[in-house]
Amino acid sequence: MAAKLVYVLNGPNLNLLGTREPDIYGSQTLDDIGALLVERGEELDIAIDMRQSNHEGHLVDWLHEARAEGASAVLLNAGAYTHTSVALLDAIRAIGVPVIEVHLSNPHTRESFRHTSWVGMAAKGTIAGFGADSYLLALEAAARL
Repeated sequence: MAAKLVYVLNGPNLNLLGTREPDIYGSQTLDDIGALLVERGEELDIAIDMRQSNHEGHLVDWLHEARAEGASAVLLNAGAYTHTSVALLDAIRAIGVPVIEVHLSNPHTRESFRHTSWVGMAAKGTIAGFGADSYLLALEAAARL
């Protein structure tokens, strides 16, 4: 049996992890997190396709691609688009692939504008507040879907 495919999609400014507000987001880079996911994915027989873009349309296109490629799940850290993007909400609803919303920090302990998640309105679930471990916990959840 072929490995399950899980897309890991990252939104704006996540390319700056490790240097961007490490008191909030931690000191690990996105590449560090990707390496952890690949390692754990191998143990779970899951292939990881990890991407990052600062452009909302790329994230929408990649969600569509996840459907076309038969992904078993998508882990999505949409960054600030979490709180603003009806386009991501609509794409998640349209693709029929379970999406797990991921956040390094806990948006509910931060500014009030971060308390609303358009992504969360369509996501299977949300994992937030555990730093880089949020991604690993989300991958564990995806393995069980």
